[in-house]
Amino acid sequence: MTLPSIMFYALAVFAVLSALLVVTRRNPVMSALYLIVNFFCLAGLYLTLHAQFIAVIQILVYAGAIMVLFVFVIMLLNLGDERRLSEGISWKKIVAVGLCFALLLEIVYILLFAEASPGAMDIAKATEIGTVEYIGSQLFTKFLFPFEVTSVILTAAIVGAIVLAKRRLD
Repeated sequence: MTLPSIMFYALAVFAVLSALLVVTRRNPVMSALYLIVNFFCLAGLYLTLHAQFIAVIQILVYAGAIMVLFVFVIMLLNLGDERRLSEGISWKKIVAVGLCFALLLEIVYILLFAEASPGAMDIAKATEIGTVEYIGSQLFTKFLFPFEVTSVILTAAIVGAIVLAKRRLD
């Protein structure tokens, strides 16, 4: 086993563990912190797959901006008074366990019966696609018009939000 594959599996294990901790914690702030850990593990996974641009965007957008939003919402809702969940077995818990078991069986099936890994040419192309240079060249050559249309729509949305907020203040 090579070092990149060891790093991939280690980060994958940490990502799964942190995801489990996100959904099992009763304290919403601790759950949000474990979600940040999960986002950083996913960024590390992207780096092992040679997708540097996606890794940086993962940290900037999700671990940065989105998590700040989540923490603000948690603090504004003041979730200090948590209710106890019912201890009995409900149909929702049975369905959840069944879906988890089906997902586990699917993962085992994929791991046992997966085809051989892609050829060297496909891996070389995949490592090129994730780089910032490739994304930038595609964005500003092949996809220039959709990029410009998106920027105009976002600018119009920002101006509209400012106009609506200013009208509400007056």
